[in-house]
Amino acid sequence: MNPLVLGAVAYDPKVVTIWSGFRTWLRRQGLPFDFVLHAHYERQTEDLVRGRIDVAWQSPLAWLRTRRLARAAGVDVRPLVMRDTDQDLTSVVVVRADAPIATAADLKGHSVAVGALDSPQATLIPLHHLGELGIDADTGLRIERHDTGVGLHGDHIGGERDAAHALVAGRAAAACMIDANHLAFTQDGTLPPDSTRVLTRTDPYDHCVLAAGPALAAGPAELLTTLLLSMSYADPDVRHLLDLEGLTRWVPARETGFTQLEAAVDATGFYDPDGRVTATGYRP
Repeated sequence: MNPLVLGAVAYDPKVVTIWSGFRTWLRRQGLPFDFVLHAHYERQTEDLVRGRIDVAWQSPLAWLRTRRLARAAGVDVRPLVMRDTDQDLTSVVVVRADAPIATAADLKGHSVAVGALDSPQATLIPLHHLGELGIDADTGLRIERHDTGVGLHGDHIGGERDAAHALVAGRAAAACMIDANHLAFTQDGTLPPDSTRVLTRTDPYDHCVLAAGPALAAGPAELLTTLLLSMSYADPDVRHLLDLEGLTRWVPARETGFTQLEAAVDATGFYDPDGRVTATGYRP
């Protein structure tokens, strides 16, 4: 049996540690497994749909592109698992605690700091949320973007941290970030304690997905899914890997948590309906 090959994006050095550890564990369970690293998600999605890799650990934006590319190519892709921490997340629009901004409408004519152009959690979803509240460029909203790690789809905190710094420095009246990073920034000193408050919050959405491509047969896909779902946080051989990947258990993937991101992609023209990259200025 040829090894099942996974594609992962090298957004951080720990990616090698994580998937090397999973590779060892999966092989012990009887599944030939290997992985390759990609520099960015756009190449990874294309390789998955074209059958160059069997599965891919994907950002939510990458999963949306994978679905579009697959539909255009007439091939099947399917989500297998996601982390327990990938479900029902929210992004927040944060202002300084002493700012005379009570509602989203008060942001008219002001600037908002966001993450990178391709960040679902710190740019696409929260800006779409503000747009639904009637706050956008037409109302004078100015966007201060922080394009750290473009091509990594926000799988880092650099752009969000830069947005937080812009808020503290007074260059922006508000900043967008995922809820968990807002908490983390108040704990690590990026945002001084009690210096900010949440102005508005998005509806819940889902995050990363382990996606199977057309090259993966049903049997190996089922075996991989079963093995990942069987991983126990009580097992010392995998606990440190789960900690690094930010989960306590794998759960079956679902497709119901991507509505907001899909709407944001369509509204901005980030991808066209066939999955071609059409975002202005996006060069991963």
